[in-house]
Amino acid sequence: MAKIFAFTDGACSGNPGPGGWGALLQAKDGDTVTKERELKGGEAMTTNNRMELMAAIAALEALGKPSKLTVVTDSAYVKGGITEWMAGWKRKGWRTSTGKPVKNEDLWRRLDEAAARHDVTWTWVKGHAGHPENERADELARAGMAPFKPGRARA
Repeated sequence: MAKIFAFTDGACSGNPGPGGWGALLQAKDGDTVTKERELKGGEAMTTNNRMELMAAIAALEALGKPSKLTVVTDSAYVKGGITEWMAGWKRKGWRTSTGKPVKNEDLWRRLDEAAARHDVTWTWVKGHAGHPENERADELARAGMAPFKPGRARA
């Protein structure tokens, strides 16, 4: 049975500034990729953390049926938020341990809803360290950002 992986990444030119997100979805049978799909998008004014969240959201929302998968991210923010901090935020009415509103609450709620449909294992990898699929997700994120960078004509 094939295993599903979602390699996700976000990028921003300035923080805030134009940003992009990318996701590489792969079904693998052992080391052999049997199916692959690339996703990307961006926004004119955003932050790196929002783009990291959007990459994971887009990957999970793209799966047509509930699935067992591994999401691989180079964002400690995304992995820590979904695996460690979110339960506390929800208990406290989407407040941090210091009582402040959770930043990016809209996207955290959307990620929570998207992840709830699936059986997800969250994995962190070091970014820009030669991990082939993470490098491809980074390329997709930069491609998603490109139309929003100053001086670029929009289609």
